[in-house]
Amino acid sequence: MMATLAAQATALHPEAWHDGGDAPAFWPVFPITFGLFWLAVLGTVFYLIRRRMNDNAAASAAAADPMAKAQAVLAERFARGEIDEDEYLMRVSTLRNGG
Repeated sequence: MMATLAAQATALHPEAWHDGGDAPAFWPVFPITFGLFWLAVLGTVFYLIRRRMNDNAAASAAAADPMAKAQAVLAERFARGEIDEDEYLMRVSTLRNGG
């Protein structure tokens, strides 16, 4: 079966695949496309890893700073309407002045 198909293919185009013939001119497209695909995949993976590491570092830095945590709590209470603007500003200035 395969021999018959090969014979028919060479009969139709005898100059296409003879000994010493060149490969089709479009062959570099496949390795270049494959390489670009893997570069895009690896770039995306490294970007996501780096972004997650930066997010974790920022979260741990904010958790380690008690002043930032206190200001975040005040801002949250102000946003919920538990305290008014005057009380919020007074408490923030007290936090900044340290007393």
